[in-house]
Amino acid sequence: MSIVKLNNQAVKNATSFGSISSLGSMTLIKKLTASSSATLSFVDGSNGVVLDDTYKEYVFTFNNMHPDTDGVAFKFQANAVGGSGYNETITSSFFRAYHGEGAEGGVVAYETGSDLAQSTNFQRITEELIGSDNDQCMSGYLHLFNPSSTTFVKHFMADTNSYHASNYSVRSFMAGYFNTTSAIDEIQFKMHSGDIDAGDICLYGIA
Repeated sequence: MSIVKLNNQAVKNATSFGSISSLGSMTLIKKLTASSSATLSFVDGSNGVVLDDTYKEYVFTFNNMHPDTDGVAFKFQANAVGGSGYNETITSSFFRAYHGEGAEGGVVAYETGSDLAQSTNFQRITEELIGSDNDQCMSGYLHLFNPSSTTFVKHFMADTNSYHASNYSVRSFMAGYFNTTSAIDEIQFKMHSGDIDAGDICLYGIA
């Protein structure tokens, strides 16, 4: 069903709109709140977490993630069903745009130090310099596509903005895939150094 039917070419002449429900909906599955937490983990079947074939797309939202260590990156990794260690093989790309409070920078660039090539390391979601001042943090989201497929690799993409330790606004764009055809059912988040002092991560299923 088309979302909108137009008379001539102006939106103001629209005669019908489809139901917004036809576009799908977001269902909140689980919210985790950090409090000097080394990691935050979403494990299918544990503490109300659903990360299986119930949905073909999942979204994690990050709200004011504040590190307890200055100048760090926010990262994630996964386990396949039956796996452990959060060490799935990842290939990814990463670029970012930044601009300083004093008009410094204004740059868009590929970030070679933040991408992975067939690596089992944790993947950076942000550049490596989130500030730990009281007003500094990071927010954004991560999409994970069809993690229960046993045919295809598991694609993901993230879009975040962080308050750089040197007073820059840094928007980071990351995308890649877990290079496995096994289902993914566990996702873990952490700072690359120190704890997550505060912040919320919410997991949604997209119908």
